[in-house]
Amino acid sequence: MKMFRTLIVTVAMAMLAVTAVDAQVVRRADRDAEAKKTENENNLSVRAKGLYAPNSSAEKDIPWLRVVYRQLDLTKDANLPLYYPEDPTEDLQNLFRIIMRLLADNKVTAYEYLDGREVFTDKYKVNVREMLERFSILYTEQKGSTEKNPLFLIDESDVPCYEVLSYYIIEKWAFNRGTSKFDVMIEAICPVLHRSGDFGGEPLRYPMFWLKYDDIRPYLAQQYIITGDLNQVMQYNYDNYFGMQMYEGDIYKTRNLRNQSLMQQYPTDSLLSHARDSIEKSLQSFEDQLWVLTPEENAAMEEAKAGGKEDAESDAVEAADDKKRSVKKSESKAEGESKSEARSSRSGAKTKAKKPKAQKSSSSSSSAPIRSVRRTK
Repeated sequence: MKMFRTLIVTVAMAMLAVTAVDAQVVRRADRDAEAKKTENENNLSVRAKGLYAPNSSAEKDIPWLRVVYRQLDLTKDANLPLYYPEDPTEDLQNLFRIIMRLLADNKVTAYEYLDGREVFTDKYKVNVREMLERFSILYTEQKGSTEKNPLFLIDESDVPCYEVLSYYIIEKWAFNRGTSKFDVMIEAICPVLHRSGDFGGEPLRYPMFWLKYDDIRPYLAQQYIITGDLNQVMQYNYDNYFGMQMYEGDIYKTRNLRNQSLMQQYPTDSLLSHARDSIEKSLQSFEDQLWVLTPEENAAMEEAKAGGKEDAESDAVEAADDKKRSVKKSESKAEGESKSEARSSRSGAKTKAKKPKAQKSSSSSSSAPIRSVRRTK
């Protein structure tokens, strides 16, 4: 009996040991799966990176280039996809969280924000640890972090997404004669913190760093976004958003010999607004001035002009006819009323004859332009 009890205890201990080993294996498998998932999210294959090669063209193929600086205000409707969601979900995360994750994992390089100029060289690389401390962003070092390859862990609640309320971007408007295309390329992007002082007041802007767009482009192409409230289908990613210029931003500088901003060149609000409008119009009209119309396009334009002239002439004739009919109708009405007055006076009626009504302005003259507009549409 004693031996039987010992045997039962031994079997039970063996079963517990096997169960513990199985649980440990499961936990190890879960950790490996989670690590592999994180690695897949943070790393891109060579093929994936090749799909999003730098979009800059060779200098020899660009005979015309203009560099424009814009400020993207995240409170504008067109720029909301860069700010929301404030807290990450399973499928969505905003642009600044992606940027901070890439910097923490040492996947991309950031460059110092220099007042009035941008230099993307090793001399001006940002030390991520110093940057996090300068902007009071809490962090811990990842396991395996070294001096040459620093890795950081930043809790989701410590990422200051709520304070990044604008971005600076650098656009290159270039004509490429190799491809015969007029392209708008994003060169760099800079997140801007808006922070109030210890005593409140108007928030101050703190440009954090520059990131070359070509460095982050492969990662932005992996994150799909919702572009509006009327359609929640995630059919565009961040690379589509920037490539298709779905954002809205005010020009605050163009590259110039004196390296001055528009505010320095045009100190008043009216002059500044006029300068911005002029730059926008010149950029939009440049492409239209590049090409000469084909004979077929010229013929189509002449036909459209002729058709518009004929429509205008027919509208004028119709308006004149309507006016004549209206005048004739009012004259006949007045004539009938005068005849009735004559009859009433001859019959010695005591009732006072009604005075002819004042002639109303013809409504056809006002309705004719409306019909013309409808036809031309």
